[in-house]
Parts: sequence; C-alpha cells; structure tokens
Amino acid sequence: MGVIIYLNHLNQPTMSSAATKDTTVWQISIEVPKCLDEPVTELLSALLEQPASAYCPLESDSAIVSAFITERSQWSRERNHQLKRQVLEFFPGETKNQNWKATCRKIKANDWQESWKRHFKPLEIGSRLLIKPSWNRRKPRKSQSLIVLDPGLSFGTGQHATTRFCLEEIERLQSKLNNPSLLDVGTGSGILAIAAAKLGYIPVKAFDFDPDSVTVTRDNAESNDVSDLIRVSRSDLTKLKPETASKYDLVCANLMHDLLKSHAETILNRLKPGGYLLLAGILTEQFPAVKECFQRLGCKQIKTQIEKEWKSGSFQLPA
Repeated sequence: MGVIIYLNHLNQPTMSSAATKDTTVWQISIEVPKCLDEPVTELLSALLEQPASAYCPLESDSAIVSAFITERSQWSRERNHQLKRQVLEFFPGETKNQNWKATCRKIKANDWQESWKRHFKPLEIGSRLLIKPSWNRRKPRKSQSLIVLDPGLSFGTGQHATTRFCLEEIERLQSKLNNPSLLDVGTGSGILAIAAAKLGYIPVKAFDFDPDSVTVTRDNAESNDVSDLIRVSRSDLTKLKPETASKYDLVCANLMHDLLKSHAETILNRLKPGGYLLLAGILTEQFPAVKECFQRLGCKQIKTQIEKEWKSGSFQLPA
C-alpha cells in the first residue's frame, strides 16, 4: 500500500510564502540551451539569493530558467550582464552562436499559478514514488508512494536529477538497513525527510540554514502527519559539534561541491559505521574532487549516477 505525501513544492521553498492571489510579482525568464537549464538555474539562484528553476518543453531544444521577485529593482541591467558573463565564461562551447534572451515582466501570482495547471504533469521517480499535482486524477500503483505536490512561486517540478537520485536511494536503502535513521542536510522543502518518514525511517532529522526552508519543512511535515517523526531545526554545517553528534544510518547531503569538501569530516561525524552517505548537487566535472575527499576519509563509493551535467554518488562508511 502506498503512502501519500502532500507538499507545497519540491526541494525549494517558494520565493514568497506570503504571496496572495492579488500579489504582483515580476518573472525573470532566460532562454538557454536545454543542456544548461540546471547550471544556469544554480547561477541565477546564487545571484538573487533565492530559488530559481527551469521549465523544459519536450518539443524544444531550449529551456526557460525563471525566478520570481517582489521588487523590480532586484533585477537590474547590471545583474543581467553579470549573469550573462558568468554563463559565457563557464560554458563557452555550449553558448557559442547563442543569443542571450532575458526578460522581466510583471504578472499576478494567480496568473502564474493557473498557468501551471497546463504544464505540470505527473512524474514517476524510481519504482515506488509518484509525484503529481493535487488537481491531477492519476492514481498510483499499489507499489507506489504518492507525493501530491502543488508548485508555489518557483518551478519546483521534481525533475532535478539530484533530488531524484536521493529519493531513489532512500527507497532502495530502506530495505537494506535494519530500522534505519536518516539525517537530511540542507533540507529545502523537506521532501527527502518526509519521504523517509513515510517509508519507515526513524528517527529522521532535517536542518537548513534558511529560516524559510525550516518553516516550509515544518508545515509540510505537519500536513503529512509526520511532524512527530521529523525533528527540524535551523542550523548549518559550521555549527555542528562533532563531539556531541548523533549518528545516523543514512545521511543525505544535497549541497554545492565546495560545501561538501570543506565540511566532509563534519558530515561523516554524523554517519554510523557501516552507514550510507548520499552526495548530490554536484556538477560532473566537480565530482572527482568530492569523491577523492570522502574516499580519503574512509568512504567507499557504492553507486554513481550521471544525468545531464549532474553527478551524484552513494558512499558507505566501513563498519
């Protein structure tokens, strides 16, 4: 029998959780080659210091990277040029002969929300998870756990390769471990922690440095009736004290590569001997350095997955 998970969005908090149907926002849209949808999304998110994401029409070779802002001044000509320079510098081959198309238009929140009903389709992840919006009538198979997800003001569709890898591994490893526990480092919307709680992990702990993410995760956990199974807190890797660390059977760290390398020992201090570590959010060319860092500390690589520009890995600490 499947479990049902209700979420406001996947893996990222909404740009403005206080937005109402009459809120006026500005949508930044940048057309890029489809192969650059996720790297440009990461760059735009870092530039604005808030979530951005991408929509990839199946019939097109291009993707639309978008973000939503509440003040027009947040997107200036200087910021547009800064992002363009970064993309051209990091991806000269992919952007050769490509025109830079960036727009910023005023919209109402309810106009955006209604438009998503035409684009947001059910998505299967692994063999036991199905993500769909609340308005879709598709039923899960008996073996599937259902995630009911309505997007907020960011394009969190569940198609990000790193999130999908983590969900698949959480599902796979649950049957290999005895009464497993889980730590979600950088929880975002809490989807990994909520999925783990629904699949039987106990205890489950999640933390994030962003207070909005902590609020969103708590709200999502409560709406899914797992708030008593997940301990959510605001923290970051620099505040974790190794000498007092609780240890877990599975640790998920979906973070930028520089954070993974600089805090590798802190992350491993949270892992039980024989436990598993999921590392995601890493560009393919950056993965070897991350892998070497954790292998040097005693981890064995168990599994990797490459999708588009992203590479994720599952590691095990010796018993």
